[in-house]
Amino acid sequence: MIGCGLSAQDEYHLRTNVARWILSTANGRVTKGMTMSTFRLGLILALAVGSATAAHGQNAADRTLPYPVTYSTGYERAIERGTRTLTGAPGPAYWQQWTDYRLDARIIPDEKRLEGQAVVLYHNNSPDTLPVLFVQLSQNLHAEGAPRLIFEEITGGIDVSRVVADGQALAAGGREGARYTILGTQMAIVLPAPLAADDSVQLEFDWSFTIPQAGASSRMGWDADNLFYIAYWYPQMAVYDDVTGWHSDPFLGRAEFYMGYASYELTVTVPEGWLVTATGSLQNPDEVLSPEVAERLRRTERSDNVVRVLTSEDFGRATRAGAEGRLTWRFVADSVRDVAFAASRESLWDAARTPVGDRDGDGRTDYARVDAIYRELAPRWTRSVTYSQQAISFFSQYTGFPYPWPHMTAVEGADIIGGGMEFPMMTLIGSYNERGDTALYQVTAHEEGHMWFPMMVGSDERRRAWMDEGTTSFIENQASEDFFPGTDYEIFDQIRYLRTALSGDEGAIMRWSDYHYSAPAYRTASYSKPATMLHALRGVLGEETFRQGLRSYIADWAFRHPYPWDLFHSFESAARRDLDWFWRTWYYETWTLDHALESVRPTAEGTEIVVADRGMAPMPVHLLVTRADGSRLELQVPVDTWLAGARHAVVTVPVGSPVIQVEIDPEYRFPDADRSNNRWQP
Repeated sequence: MIGCGLSAQDEYHLRTNVARWILSTANGRVTKGMTMSTFRLGLILALAVGSATAAHGQNAADRTLPYPVTYSTGYERAIERGTRTLTGAPGPAYWQQWTDYRLDARIIPDEKRLEGQAVVLYHNNSPDTLPVLFVQLSQNLHAEGAPRLIFEEITGGIDVSRVVADGQALAAGGREGARYTILGTQMAIVLPAPLAADDSVQLEFDWSFTIPQAGASSRMGWDADNLFYIAYWYPQMAVYDDVTGWHSDPFLGRAEFYMGYASYELTVTVPEGWLVTATGSLQNPDEVLSPEVAERLRRTERSDNVVRVLTSEDFGRATRAGAEGRLTWRFVADSVRDVAFAASRESLWDAARTPVGDRDGDGRTDYARVDAIYRELAPRWTRSVTYSQQAISFFSQYTGFPYPWPHMTAVEGADIIGGGMEFPMMTLIGSYNERGDTALYQVTAHEEGHMWFPMMVGSDERRRAWMDEGTTSFIENQASEDFFPGTDYEIFDQIRYLRTALSGDEGAIMRWSDYHYSAPAYRTASYSKPATMLHALRGVLGEETFRQGLRSYIADWAFRHPYPWDLFHSFESAARRDLDWFWRTWYYETWTLDHALESVRPTAEGTEIVVADRGMAPMPVHLLVTRADGSRLELQVPVDTWLAGARHAVVTVPVGSPVIQVEIDPEYRFPDADRSNNRWQP
């Protein structure tokens, strides 16, 4: 076949089909004899054929064609072992680790200090024996000399005073025996004995740290003398997964986190008069809340209207009296990636319920409580519960996956954060006094959209921020258009992406998040471009197929750990077509799209429209033709035209009423870099 003079279109499809021939199996999985080594051989053959035929193709010099997506070695190995598939679903041998945490925190407000203890039961569900465990110490971002990408307050970081493994106290440092070593934001523990598959080990930690005012890049901290928001505060097991193994990437302050699923028992001890809200369900409301406040809280579970759980008149008497002036609040949470909590003594508390759909399949509507904890300095927050009610209900319906937890709590944290930051069942958001009500709605919807990505669909934020930020930005836009009908919110992300792309400062989406060359490149690759690409993909596939792919991805990977290729495969399975050209073009490259109307002229056969593809990114062309009699005709140039190497395409409008306008992509589905040549009128 090499050198046989295939057409450019045949060449592209040959390369793609040979490289991904294993998708032709009934279930899309690698079957016996179809190893990833065979896949690599097929890819090499396909590329060789592509190179040889390109030498003979008339269009070889006209454009670069997107070549098939390839996987990391670890992902190939996961497919071979049956933990992943080429359908987008986890494989029959999929596994993930699990941890049970018992955490005790004590806040000393006057000293801005946290003291903690933890008992951690780590379950090794992998098939591997683990002689070393890795633990995240995110607070060490604030330690002297810790590597970081941004400026941070130096507080000394986390002071670990005790580490125990299966009852044996471990020494810090050394070269032999059971021990632990801390390097930046990571701790490595050499166990007394390697942890075998299907076994568990119990770890114990004592630690303390000075709470930074706006810590972890304004993701936690304190404000004035009446609010603490505590996150990234305890020794947390690093992820060990089926593709990469240990994820011991340092926290450098920019890209966020990758966390395993766990159960938590949390106690927080604070002075009486301080209100505590946290990830999980409060177990002892009648022991810590005053009878009046506890009764109002119970009322919220039955109320569609806002209940004022805590007003300014309750300040100083919202809680019961505590032993020696302190109270211990108890929470439990299951199947979450993390826990955070807030302690405040002069915050208002509004709450109500919101419908989330049928969680358990009993045919009845289930509800979640939504809370707004805010101070009087943030008057726009009086509508926060209304915003959360709509957002949580909308996302539950749009994703097809009902919100699974008992509450969603938004905490105002002016002077800790300007925007927002998500945690399971919790979010920290600025006052938004100056940015306005619409902006407060949008940030609320965005942070609460993160409950689906990455809190349920547990992707790696540290390496692939786009998998949660971009997808969340996309569903935020859908929620905003539902809340504010008549406004196209997706166009704003498209504009942001194009601004960076046209400036030459763009980096590829698939670049690891901490390794973008600039902050604009990071933001674009993480937020606006992947959101824009999902909008574009919906334009390629159609609403029904797109929604099927998105919902399948969520259902398959809820409370699991997807990789980018799992997302890609989910949409390909829904579409029943190979989309490598799309992923390669938009996720691996920084190519831009530029379709243009080169000419429109009458002929004997009708009106001839010549469309030029002047950019690097191949995409289908959606044409809207308007005739003098007011009728409209929708026509397309399929993407295969450009994948065959062409730079021009001719579309003929049948004879009829004169054509008075032709427009490319009038609905702005695709991010065309130059729309000045997308409309023709005589």
